[in-house]
Amino acid sequence: MNIILLSGGSGKRLWPLSNDVRSKQFIKIFKDNDGNYESMVQRMYHSIKKTDKNANITIATSKSQVSELINQLGDDISLSIEPTRRDTFPAIALATAYLHDVMNVPEDEAVIVCPVDPYVEDDYFYALEKLYSLAKDGKANLTLMGIEPTYPFEKYGYIMPETKDSVSLVSEFKEKPTEDKAEEYIKAGALWNAGIFAYKIGYVLEIAHKLIDFNDYYDLFNKYDTIKKISFDYAVVEHEKSIQVMRFNGLWRDLGTWNTLTEAMNETAFGNVILNETCSNVKAINDLDIPLVCMGLKNLIVVSSPEGILVTTLDDSAHIKPIVEKLDSKIKYAEKSWGKYQVIDFNDTSITAKIVLNSWHQMSYHSHKRRDEVWTVVSGNGIAIVDGMSQHVHPGDVITIEAGCRHTLIAETNMQIIEVQLGIDIDVKDKEKYEIEK
Repeated sequence: MNIILLSGGSGKRLWPLSNDVRSKQFIKIFKDNDGNYESMVQRMYHSIKKTDKNANITIATSKSQVSELINQLGDDISLSIEPTRRDTFPAIALATAYLHDVMNVPEDEAVIVCPVDPYVEDDYFYALEKLYSLAKDGKANLTLMGIEPTYPFEKYGYIMPETKDSVSLVSEFKEKPTEDKAEEYIKAGALWNAGIFAYKIGYVLEIAHKLIDFNDYYDLFNKYDTIKKISFDYAVVEHEKSIQVMRFNGLWRDLGTWNTLTEAMNETAFGNVILNETCSNVKAINDLDIPLVCMGLKNLIVVSSPEGILVTTLDDSAHIKPIVEKLDSKIKYAEKSWGKYQVIDFNDTSITAKIVLNSWHQMSYHSHKRRDEVWTVVSGNGIAIVDGMSQHVHPGDVITIEAGCRHTLIAETNMQIIEVQLGIDIDVKDKEKYEIEK
Protein backbone atom coordinates (compact mmCIF):
# COMPACT_ATOMS: atom_id res chain seq x y z
CA MET A 1 0.00 0.00 0.00
CA ASN A 2 1.35 3.44 -1.03
CA ILE A 3 0.30 6.36 1.16
CA ILE A 4 1.01 10.10 1.03
CA LEU A 5 0.44 11.78 4.39
CA LEU A 6 -0.13 15.52 4.14
CA SER A 7 1.66 17.33 6.96
CA GLY A 8 1.46 21.06 6.57
CA GLY A 9 -0.03 24.19 7.98
CA SER A 10 0.88 26.35 10.92
CA GLY A 11 -0.08 25.99 14.52
CA LYS A 12 -2.25 29.01 15.13
CA ARG A 13 -5.40 27.31 16.49
CA LEU A 14 -3.56 25.27 19.14
CA TRP A 15 -1.35 28.06 20.41
CA PRO A 16 0.63 28.13 22.71
CA LEU A 17 1.57 24.44 22.32
CA SER A 18 1.93 24.85 18.58
CA ASN A 19 3.65 27.37 16.32
CA ASP A 20 4.81 27.66 12.70
CA VAL A 21 7.33 24.85 13.24
CA ARG A 22 5.58 22.72 15.85
CA SER A 23 2.13 22.19 14.32
CA LYS A 24 -0.68 20.31 16.03
CA GLN A 25 0.36 16.94 14.64
CA PHE A 26 3.58 17.06 16.68
CA ILE A 27 2.04 17.65 20.11
CA LYS A 28 2.53 14.58 22.31
CA ILE A 29 -0.75 14.34 24.15
CA PHE A 30 -2.03 10.80 23.49
CA LYS A 31 -0.92 7.60 25.19
CA ASP A 32 0.12 4.50 23.25
CA ASN A 33 -0.46 0.94 24.46
CA ASP A 34 2.69 1.10 26.59
CA GLY A 35 1.59 4.28 28.37
CA ASN A 36 4.05 6.54 26.53
CA TYR A 37 2.91 9.86 25.14
CA GLU A 38 2.83 10.17 21.37
CA SER A 39 1.84 12.78 18.81
CA MET A 40 -0.78 12.62 16.07
CA VAL A 41 1.85 11.99 13.40
CA GLN A 42 3.43 9.20 15.45
CA ARG A 43 0.02 7.67 16.13
CA MET A 44 -0.95 7.80 12.44
CA TYR A 45 2.39 6.51 11.11
CA HIS A 46 2.70 3.62 13.57
CA SER A 47 -0.96 2.60 13.15
CA ILE A 48 -0.56 2.37 9.37
CA LYS A 49 2.56 0.22 9.81
CA LYS A 50 0.71 -1.95 12.33
CA THR A 51 -2.09 -2.56 9.79
CA ASP A 52 0.29 -3.03 6.85
CA LYS A 53 3.94 -3.49 7.86
CA ASN A 54 4.99 -3.16 4.20
CA ALA A 55 3.13 0.11 3.64
CA ASN A 56 5.15 2.62 1.63
CA ILE A 57 4.54 5.89 3.51
CA THR A 58 5.72 9.25 2.17
CA ILE A 59 5.09 12.43 4.15
CA ALA A 60 4.50 15.60 2.12
CA THR A 61 5.70 18.49 4.23
CA SER A 62 7.42 21.87 4.33
CA LYS A 63 11.09 22.53 5.09
CA SER A 64 10.20 23.92 8.51
CA GLN A 65 8.78 20.58 9.69
CA VAL A 66 11.56 18.24 8.51
CA SER A 67 13.56 18.29 11.76
CA GLU A 68 10.45 17.67 13.85
CA LEU A 69 9.43 14.71 11.67
CA ILE A 70 12.87 13.15 11.87
CA ASN A 71 12.93 13.70 15.63
CA GLN A 72 9.63 11.88 16.11
CA LEU A 73 9.76 9.20 13.40
CA GLY A 74 13.46 8.57 12.78
CA ASP A 75 16.00 9.17 10.04
CA ASP A 76 14.73 6.56 7.57
CA ILE A 77 11.32 8.09 6.79
CA SER A 78 10.39 9.06 3.23
CA LEU A 79 9.80 12.81 2.83
CA SER A 80 8.58 14.91 -0.09
CA ILE A 81 9.66 18.41 0.93
CA GLU A 82 8.00 21.53 -0.43
CA PRO A 83 10.58 24.31 -0.98
CA THR A 84 7.72 26.79 -0.38
CA ARG A 85 4.06 26.37 0.50
CA ARG A 86 1.92 26.27 -2.69
CA ASP A 87 -1.40 24.66 -1.52
CA THR A 88 -2.53 21.06 -1.83
CA PHE A 89 -2.39 20.37 -5.58
CA PRO A 90 1.28 21.33 -6.06
CA ALA A 91 2.15 19.45 -2.83
CA ILE A 92 0.35 16.30 -4.00
CA ALA A 93 1.77 16.58 -7.52
CA LEU A 94 5.30 16.91 -6.09
CA ALA A 95 4.80 13.92 -3.76
CA THR A 96 3.35 11.83 -6.59
CA ALA A 97 6.32 12.68 -8.84
CA TYR A 98 8.61 11.82 -5.90
CA LEU A 99 7.01 8.37 -5.62
CA HIS A 100 7.42 7.74 -9.34
CA ASP A 101 10.85 9.28 -10.06
CA VAL A 102 12.67 8.78 -6.73
CA MET A 103 10.93 5.78 -5.14
CA ASN A 104 10.38 4.05 -8.52
CA VAL A 105 6.66 3.40 -7.99
CA PRO A 106 5.10 2.51 -11.40
CA GLU A 107 2.40 4.73 -12.93
CA ASP A 108 -0.21 1.95 -12.75
CA GLU A 109 0.22 1.64 -8.95
CA ALA A 110 -2.37 3.22 -6.67
CA VAL A 111 -1.69 5.70 -3.88
CA ILE A 112 -3.80 7.06 -1.01
CA VAL A 113 -3.58 10.72 0.04
CA CYS A 114 -4.83 11.63 3.51
CA PRO A 115 -4.20 14.17 6.27
CA VAL A 116 -1.71 13.21 8.97
CA ASP A 117 -3.64 14.61 11.92
CA PRO A 118 -7.18 13.20 12.37
CA TYR A 119 -8.03 11.27 15.52
CA VAL A 120 -9.11 7.80 14.39
CA GLU A 121 -9.21 4.20 15.55
CA ASP A 122 -8.14 0.88 14.01
CA ASP A 123 -11.17 0.55 11.71
CA TYR A 124 -9.99 3.65 9.82
CA PHE A 125 -6.75 1.96 8.79
CA TYR A 126 -8.55 -1.14 7.54
CA ALA A 127 -10.81 1.23 5.57
CA LEU A 128 -7.69 2.74 3.98
CA GLU A 129 -6.75 -0.72 2.72
CA LYS A 130 -10.18 -1.04 1.11
CA LEU A 131 -9.85 2.43 -0.40
CA TYR A 132 -6.49 1.42 -1.87
CA SER A 133 -8.00 -1.71 -3.41
CA LEU A 134 -10.81 0.32 -5.00
CA ALA A 135 -8.31 2.72 -6.56
CA LYS A 136 -6.16 -0.18 -7.75
CA ASP A 137 -9.18 -1.79 -9.45
CA GLY A 138 -9.48 1.38 -11.51
CA LYS A 139 -13.28 1.51 -11.90
CA ALA A 140 -13.05 5.25 -11.33
CA ASN A 141 -10.21 7.73 -11.86
CA LEU A 142 -10.61 9.07 -8.33
CA THR A 143 -11.89 7.29 -5.22
CA LEU A 144 -12.82 9.31 -2.13
CA MET A 145 -13.47 8.32 1.46
CA GLY A 146 -16.59 10.09 2.71
CA ILE A 147 -17.10 10.35 6.47
CA GLU A 148 -20.60 9.67 7.81
CA PRO A 149 -21.49 12.99 9.49
CA THR A 150 -22.26 13.00 13.20
CA TYR A 151 -23.54 16.59 13.24
CA PRO A 152 -24.08 19.47 10.77
CA PHE A 153 -20.53 20.85 10.62
CA GLU A 154 -19.93 24.11 8.76
CA LYS A 155 -16.18 23.75 8.19
CA TYR A 156 -16.31 20.75 5.82
CA GLY A 157 -17.40 20.45 2.26
CA TYR A 158 -19.96 17.72 1.56
CA ILE A 159 -19.99 14.82 -0.92
CA MET A 160 -23.37 13.89 -2.44
CA PRO A 161 -23.32 10.18 -3.45
CA GLU A 162 -25.74 8.86 -6.06
CA THR A 163 -26.80 5.97 -3.81
CA LYS A 164 -26.57 4.91 -0.16
CA ASP A 165 -24.42 1.89 -1.02
CA SER A 166 -21.06 1.45 0.72
CA VAL A 167 -19.41 2.50 -2.55
CA SER A 168 -21.23 4.87 -4.87
CA LEU A 169 -20.60 7.23 -7.76
CA VAL A 170 -20.58 10.91 -6.77
CA SER A 171 -23.39 13.12 -8.05
CA GLU A 172 -21.99 16.47 -6.86
CA PHE A 173 -19.96 18.35 -4.26
CA LYS A 174 -21.19 21.06 -1.92
CA GLU A 175 -19.08 23.90 -0.59
CA LYS A 176 -18.79 24.54 3.16
CA PRO A 177 -22.41 25.29 4.10
CA THR A 178 -24.32 27.07 6.82
CA GLU A 179 -25.52 24.84 9.66
CA ASP A 180 -29.06 24.77 8.21
CA LYS A 181 -27.78 23.77 4.78
CA ALA A 182 -25.55 21.12 6.35
CA GLU A 183 -28.61 19.59 8.01
CA GLU A 184 -30.34 19.44 4.61
CA TYR A 185 -27.33 17.77 3.04
CA ILE A 186 -27.10 15.15 5.80
CA LYS A 187 -30.81 14.30 5.44
CA ALA A 188 -30.17 13.80 1.73
CA GLY A 189 -27.36 11.31 2.49
CA ALA A 190 -24.33 13.60 2.19
CA LEU A 191 -20.90 12.70 3.56
CA TRP A 192 -18.11 14.88 4.97
CA ASN A 193 -15.34 15.57 2.50
CA ALA A 194 -12.29 15.02 4.71
CA GLY A 195 -9.66 15.23 1.98
CA ILE A 196 -9.02 11.46 1.80
CA PHE A 197 -8.74 10.03 -1.70
CA ALA A 198 -6.90 7.53 -3.86
CA TYR A 199 -5.81 7.31 -7.51
CA LYS A 200 -3.26 5.71 -9.78
CA ILE A 201 0.12 7.45 -9.97
CA GLY A 202 -0.14 8.08 -13.69
CA TYR A 203 -3.51 9.83 -13.32
CA VAL A 204 -2.22 12.74 -11.25
CA LEU A 205 1.07 12.90 -13.16
CA GLU A 206 -0.88 13.36 -16.40
CA ILE A 207 -2.92 16.22 -14.90
CA ALA A 208 0.20 17.78 -13.37
CA HIS A 209 1.96 17.81 -16.76
CA LYS A 210 -1.08 19.53 -18.32
CA LEU A 211 -1.11 22.28 -15.69
CA ILE A 212 2.64 22.63 -15.02
CA ASP A 213 5.57 22.64 -17.46
CA PHE A 214 8.08 20.19 -15.97
CA ASN A 215 10.04 17.06 -16.94
CA ASP A 216 10.32 15.03 -13.73
CA TYR A 217 10.37 15.34 -9.94
CA TYR A 218 13.71 17.14 -9.88
CA ASP A 219 12.59 19.69 -12.46
CA LEU A 220 9.29 20.21 -10.63
CA PHE A 221 11.15 20.75 -7.35
CA ASN A 222 13.41 23.38 -8.89
CA LYS A 223 10.43 25.23 -10.43
CA TYR A 224 8.21 24.84 -7.38
CA ASP A 225 8.17 28.45 -6.19
CA THR A 226 6.84 29.57 -9.60
CA ILE A 227 3.79 27.25 -9.48
CA LYS A 228 0.36 28.79 -9.00
CA LYS A 229 -1.22 28.14 -5.59
CA ILE A 230 -4.28 25.96 -6.09
CA SER A 231 -6.08 23.30 -4.06
CA PHE A 232 -6.42 19.70 -5.23
CA ASP A 233 -10.21 20.11 -5.15
CA TYR A 234 -10.14 23.03 -7.59
CA ALA A 235 -7.41 21.62 -9.84
CA VAL A 236 -8.61 18.01 -10.03
CA VAL A 237 -11.77 17.01 -8.19
CA GLU A 238 -14.13 19.64 -9.64
CA HIS A 239 -13.16 18.70 -13.21
CA GLU A 240 -13.23 14.92 -12.84
CA LYS A 241 -16.35 13.04 -14.00
CA SER A 242 -15.21 9.55 -13.00
CA ILE A 243 -15.39 9.74 -9.17
CA GLN A 244 -16.64 7.25 -6.62
CA VAL A 245 -16.94 7.55 -2.85
CA MET A 246 -16.56 4.92 -0.13
CA ARG A 247 -18.53 5.46 3.07
CA PHE A 248 -16.76 5.39 6.44
CA ASN A 249 -18.89 5.38 9.60
CA GLY A 250 -16.17 4.91 12.23
CA LEU A 251 -14.60 7.44 14.57
CA TRP A 252 -13.05 10.39 12.72
CA ARG A 253 -12.26 13.70 14.42
CA ASP A 254 -10.41 16.74 13.17
CA LEU A 255 -8.59 17.92 16.31
CA GLY A 256 -7.92 21.38 14.95
CA THR A 257 -9.12 23.44 17.91
CA TRP A 258 -8.74 23.24 21.66
CA ASN A 259 -12.37 22.27 22.22
CA THR A 260 -12.11 19.29 19.83
CA LEU A 261 -8.67 18.27 21.07
CA THR A 262 -9.71 18.23 24.72
CA GLU A 263 -12.64 15.96 23.85
CA ALA A 264 -10.11 13.31 22.80
CA MET A 265 -7.86 13.77 25.84
CA ASN A 266 -8.13 10.84 28.22
CA GLU A 267 -6.58 12.79 31.09
CA THR A 268 -7.56 16.00 32.81
CA ALA A 269 -4.04 17.32 33.36
CA PHE A 270 -0.74 16.98 31.50
CA GLY A 271 2.67 17.93 32.80
CA ASN A 272 3.45 19.53 36.16
CA VAL A 273 -0.17 20.46 37.00
CA ILE A 274 -2.13 20.62 40.24
CA LEU A 275 -5.93 20.77 39.93
CA ASN A 276 -7.58 21.02 43.32
CA GLU A 277 -11.03 19.68 44.16
CA THR A 278 -12.72 23.05 43.55
CA CYS A 279 -12.07 22.80 39.79
CA SER A 280 -14.83 21.49 37.54
CA ASN A 281 -14.64 20.54 33.84
CA VAL A 282 -11.11 21.93 33.52
CA LYS A 283 -8.36 20.68 31.20
CA ALA A 284 -4.83 21.87 32.00
CA ILE A 285 -1.65 21.29 30.00
CA ASN A 286 1.74 22.49 31.22
CA ASP A 287 4.75 22.31 28.90
CA LEU A 288 7.01 24.24 31.32
CA ASP A 289 9.34 23.01 34.06
CA ILE A 290 7.56 25.12 36.69
CA PRO A 291 4.30 24.03 38.39
CA LEU A 292 0.89 25.12 37.15
CA VAL A 293 -1.72 25.39 39.94
CA CYS A 294 -5.44 25.71 39.16
CA MET A 295 -8.02 26.45 41.86
CA GLY A 296 -11.73 27.20 41.70
CA LEU A 297 -11.89 27.11 37.89
CA LYS A 298 -14.99 26.05 35.95
CA ASN A 299 -15.32 25.02 32.29
CA LEU A 300 -11.91 26.29 31.22
CA ILE A 301 -8.83 25.25 29.27
CA VAL A 302 -5.48 26.31 30.72
CA VAL A 303 -2.32 25.81 28.62
CA SER A 304 1.22 27.01 29.37
CA SER A 305 4.33 26.66 27.19
CA PRO A 306 7.46 28.62 26.24
CA GLU A 307 5.32 30.36 23.61
CA GLY A 308 2.83 31.80 26.11
CA ILE A 309 -0.12 31.08 28.41
CA LEU A 310 -3.74 30.52 27.34
CA VAL A 311 -6.79 30.64 29.62
CA THR A 312 -10.08 30.26 27.76
CA THR A 313 -13.52 28.75 27.73
CA LEU A 314 -14.20 25.85 25.38
CA ASP A 315 -16.41 27.97 23.13
CA ASP A 316 -13.97 30.88 22.90
CA SER A 317 -10.97 28.63 22.19
CA ALA A 318 -12.14 28.15 18.59
CA HIS A 319 -11.58 31.86 17.87
CA ILE A 320 -7.94 32.14 18.91
CA LYS A 321 -6.31 32.24 15.44
CA PRO A 322 -6.81 35.97 14.64
CA ILE A 323 -5.44 36.89 18.07
CA VAL A 324 -2.34 34.71 17.71
CA GLU A 325 -1.61 36.14 14.25
CA LYS A 326 -1.06 39.54 15.90
CA LEU A 327 1.49 38.22 18.41
CA ASP A 328 5.27 38.18 18.18
CA SER A 329 6.00 35.34 15.77
CA LYS A 330 9.48 34.49 17.11
CA ILE A 331 9.69 30.70 17.61
CA LYS A 332 10.55 29.90 21.22
CA TYR A 333 10.40 26.10 21.12
CA ALA A 334 11.22 23.54 18.44
CA GLU A 335 12.04 19.86 18.23
CA LYS A 336 15.02 19.21 15.97
CA SER A 337 16.32 16.07 14.30
CA TRP A 338 19.09 16.07 16.93
CA GLY A 339 17.07 17.11 20.03
CA LYS A 340 15.23 20.19 21.35
CA TYR A 341 15.70 23.96 21.29
CA GLN A 342 13.99 26.34 23.74
CA VAL A 343 14.42 30.11 24.04
CA ILE A 344 14.59 31.13 27.69
CA ASP A 345 15.40 34.85 27.28
CA PHE A 346 15.71 37.39 24.47
CA ASN A 347 16.16 41.11 23.83
CA ASP A 348 17.25 43.37 20.97
CA THR A 349 20.87 42.18 20.96
CA SER A 350 20.84 38.64 22.39
CA ILE A 351 18.95 35.36 22.59
CA THR A 352 19.57 32.78 25.31
CA ALA A 353 18.43 29.24 24.61
CA LYS A 354 18.55 25.83 26.27
CA ILE A 355 19.63 23.09 23.88
CA VAL A 356 19.16 19.37 24.48
CA LEU A 357 21.28 17.22 22.16
CA ASN A 358 20.45 13.51 22.02
CA SER A 359 23.20 10.94 22.39
CA TRP A 360 25.18 10.30 19.16
CA HIS A 361 23.36 13.04 17.31
CA GLN A 362 24.89 16.24 15.96
CA MET A 363 23.92 19.66 14.76
CA SER A 364 24.54 20.60 11.14
CA TYR A 365 27.98 22.07 10.41
CA HIS A 366 27.11 25.72 9.86
CA SER A 367 28.02 29.38 10.29
CA HIS A 368 26.27 32.71 10.97
CA LYS A 369 27.22 36.03 9.37
CA ARG A 370 25.58 38.41 11.82
CA ARG A 371 26.03 36.91 15.28
CA ASP A 372 28.51 35.43 17.70
CA GLU A 373 27.61 32.46 19.89
CA VAL A 374 28.77 31.24 23.28
CA TRP A 375 28.07 27.63 24.30
CA THR A 376 28.24 26.53 27.94
CA VAL A 377 28.09 22.77 28.50
CA VAL A 378 25.75 22.05 31.42
CA SER A 379 25.73 18.25 31.27
CA GLY A 380 26.98 15.42 29.09
CA ASN A 381 30.06 14.92 26.93
CA GLY A 382 30.68 15.53 23.26
CA ILE A 383 32.93 16.87 20.52
CA ALA A 384 32.85 20.51 19.40
CA ILE A 385 34.19 21.32 15.92
CA VAL A 386 35.02 24.96 15.12
CA ASP A 387 36.56 25.78 11.72
CA GLY A 388 37.75 22.20 11.32
CA MET A 389 39.38 21.99 14.80
CA SER A 390 37.81 19.45 17.15
CA GLN A 391 37.92 19.20 20.93
CA HIS A 392 36.25 17.06 23.56
CA VAL A 393 33.91 19.06 25.79
CA HIS A 394 32.53 18.32 29.25
CA PRO A 395 30.27 20.01 31.85
CA GLY A 396 31.57 23.50 32.61
CA ASP A 397 33.37 23.97 29.29
CA VAL A 398 32.69 27.20 27.37
CA ILE A 399 33.05 27.46 23.58
CA THR A 400 33.13 30.90 21.95
CA ILE A 401 32.16 31.03 18.27
CA GLU A 402 32.69 34.25 16.33
CA ALA A 403 30.52 35.29 13.38
CA GLY A 404 31.61 33.49 10.22
CA CYS A 405 33.11 30.49 12.03
CA ARG A 406 31.92 27.06 10.95
CA HIS A 407 30.82 24.99 13.92
CA THR A 408 28.93 21.93 15.15
CA LEU A 409 28.53 19.80 18.24
CA ILE A 410 28.49 15.99 18.32
CA ALA A 411 26.97 14.39 21.42
CA GLU A 412 28.69 11.31 22.85
CA THR A 413 26.02 11.21 25.60
CA ASN A 414 22.82 13.18 26.11
CA MET A 415 23.93 16.80 26.42
CA GLN A 416 22.42 20.03 27.71
CA ILE A 417 23.91 23.32 26.53
CA ILE A 418 23.12 26.95 27.20
CA GLU A 419 23.58 28.93 23.99
CA VAL A 420 23.87 32.73 23.99
CA GLN A 421 23.50 34.42 20.61
CA LEU A 422 24.97 37.94 20.42
CA GLY A 423 24.24 40.37 17.62
CA ILE A 424 21.84 42.87 16.09
CA ASP A 425 18.83 41.63 14.07
CA ILE A 426 19.38 37.99 14.99
CA ASP A 427 17.53 35.95 12.38
CA VAL A 428 16.91 32.21 12.11
CA LYS A 429 17.60 32.52 8.35
CA ASP A 430 21.16 33.70 9.05
CA LYS A 431 22.63 30.23 8.61
CA GLU A 432 24.83 28.57 6.00
CA LYS A 433 25.49 24.81 6.05
CA TYR A 434 28.67 22.97 5.05
CA GLU A 435 30.16 19.50 4.84
CA ILE A 436 32.53 18.73 7.71
CA GLU A 437 36.16 18.93 6.64
CA LYS A 438 37.90 15.56 6.54
